[in-house]
Amino acid sequence: MAFASSASAAGIAACLITKTDSNPFFVKMKEGATAKAQELGVELKSYAGKIDGDNESQVAAIETCIADGAKGILLTPSDTKAIVPSVQKARAAGVLVIALDTPLEPITEADMTFATDNREAGRLIGKWAAATMGDKAKDAVIGFLNINPSYPTVDVLRDQGFQEGFGIDVKDPNRIGDEDDARIAGHDFTDGNEQGGLRAMENLLQQNPNINVIHTINEPAAAGAYQALKSVGKENDVLIVSVDGGCPGVKNVAEGIIGATSQQYPLLMASMGIEAIKKFADSGDKPKATDGKDFFDTGVTLITDKPAAGVDSIDTKTGLEKCWG
Repeated sequence: MAFASSASAAGIAACLITKTDSNPFFVKMKEGATAKAQELGVELKSYAGKIDGDNESQVAAIETCIADGAKGILLTPSDTKAIVPSVQKARAAGVLVIALDTPLEPITEADMTFATDNREAGRLIGKWAAATMGDKAKDAVIGFLNINPSYPTVDVLRDQGFQEGFGIDVKDPNRIGDEDDARIAGHDFTDGNEQGGLRAMENLLQQNPNINVIHTINEPAAAGAYQALKSVGKENDVLIVSVDGGCPGVKNVAEGIIGATSQQYPLLMASMGIEAIKKFADSGDKPKATDGKDFFDTGVTLITDKPAAGVDSIDTKTGLEKCWG
């Protein structure tokens, strides 16, 4: 479990608990939370799992935050089901718990979720991939690079959203693996990092060397997938799409490594989370969801330099100006 020193010497106590402290997405999230905590006089302590999927470290972090008298916890859960009892314990102790980016199962177990519409993020890259392929989409050979076998909610939402956007019948939209579309070549797991993406891509190519579309859970996984493809001379034969919109990922889109990515705004999620904790401490008011949704939608934008008809997008120049806010 990684620990960061507090952002303020005194004041309202808050915690940020991310999946890892190495993924650029969570690094930016920590930056947003730290800056806002300093601005508002909130004492922030930050924790992270060793790898994506490390529930044990997150459980220990919640226990520490409760013991320290934290008024609020910002949490990106690694295991969206297994962490629920710890969240319940925190809320019973009067702690405001806000999930960032990744909803709990069920989503109502957190006081609120500040997140990208991850299903829409998946739909956007799915629609773009199908439109880009045109008539060839009906004969696509698709591989999926997911997070880990527990399939946390963010993984399910992006995976199923991509399939919906591409035109695949997903059966149960809240479950991965019940689809019977012949275009699906397989799924493998990346732990949300580059090394995992390389390993998983190699595995999928062994299962089916004809894969020509890859959906990746995030941009580090996409970068690893590209390296695996390049090592066997297939980097120009496979369309890679992803989600994150971080500056390195947008640069990879500009360089043609990734075809398109859905941009999220983790700094905004985290800074809004700190504001919500401060408001809760001052007034007891809890944050409210976006109208018509069961979470607060922090926005998503498709980034590509090869726009497709019928799919709204912005180019990488604009994407670099917006990464990550």
